[in-house]
This record gives sequence, C-alpha cells and structure tokens, in this order.
Amino acid sequence: MFYRPQDGHGLPHNPFNAIITPRPIGWISTRDSQGRNNLAPYSFFNGVAYTPPQVMFASTGTKDDQNDTKDSVANIRATGVFCVNVVAAAARDAMNASSAALPHDADEFAHAGLTAEPCETIDCARIKDAPAALECRMTQIVPIEGISNFVVFGEVIGVHLRDDCLTDGRFDVLKFNPLSRLGYRDYSVVRDTFTLNRPGE
Repeated sequence: MFYRPQDGHGLPHNPFNAIITPRPIGWISTRDSQGRNNLAPYSFFNGVAYTPPQVMFASTGTKDDQNDTKDSVANIRATGVFCVNVVAAAARDAMNASSAALPHDADEFAHAGLTAEPCETIDCARIKDAPAALECRMTQIVPIEGISNFVVFGEVIGVHLRDDCLTDGRFDVLKFNPLSRLGYRDYSVVRDTFTLNRPGE
C-alpha cells in the first residue's frame, strides 16, 4: 500500500511508529526551578555526535498544566540541564509508570518506586542503579513542524556506568538487556548481539 500522511492511512492504527523500530528509550530526568524532580520516557531519542558527545530527544504534545509543551522541556528551558537514564528490561514497569500524565508538582521517581541520586556535574537527579546515565547540558531546543513539537539537544558532560555492566572494559548491553520501543504499545528487549566489521577492517 501507499499513503500520504496528510490524507490518512486508512488502517485501524497509525503504522508510523511501527516502521521506525526499534527505538532506544531516553528516560529523561529533569528538575524544575523550584527543585522538584521529574522523570519521563521518550522514544524519539538517540545519540547524534561523538565529539563532543551529544544526544537528542523529541517531545510532542502538551500537558494541561504547561503552556505549550510537557514538563521535561519546560524544566530544561528553565535550568538548561537534563539527564538521560538507560532503561533495562527489568525496569519496564517503572518506566511505564513514569509515563503517566501526573501534575507538574508530582514526583515520578516516587510514583514509579525509583530512588533518585544526585548527578555529579549538573543540578539534576538520576535514577540510582540505572545501567548508565548521561548528564547533559542543553545546547538548543528546536521547534519543528507541528503544534508543540520540540527537539532538545544536549552535550553529554558526565557519564555514569554501573560497574556490573562492564565486561573486559566494554559496556555490555547483555548484562542488563536494554528495553526498546516498537510501534503501537509494543516493546522489545535486546537479548542477542552479533558483530560485523566494516569493509576493509
């Protein structure tokens, strides 16, 4: 089949997210200007550069208690920092709980039964015992086509790696099995890997 998004797809559910899969999940922790923690998962997330290391995530839609966006973007606008926590398969229920549309002053760490730890380089919390966490300084927030669609870019200025996730000096995803987002309400878990050398290597 072929369809133009502006005309609709004619299917029972939108296939767009199911086409772009699997997607890593950026579990974004922020803190507002009054010191209140926030935590939310974003599946429009990825790394975008090595030197300096940089990441991005996109936020779409709004909340009733925010003007034109969601809590994460509003907090980053106010403070200029955020932390990306890696989601292990074992944390899937906590990740899902943190996606609830709670009031701005609610603490998703507590709601999801997670322990907040202070970051080292930024005034923000991170998830204790996450396999990895990236402390980020926001570099730009870019509005994109559509209502309340924003892409947040950040430079990684601090990296936490859980010691038991290192094998022979390498960050080993099979030690914690990353959770990834598929389409609809579907997810997947990384439980198998293989290596390919580039041509000429």
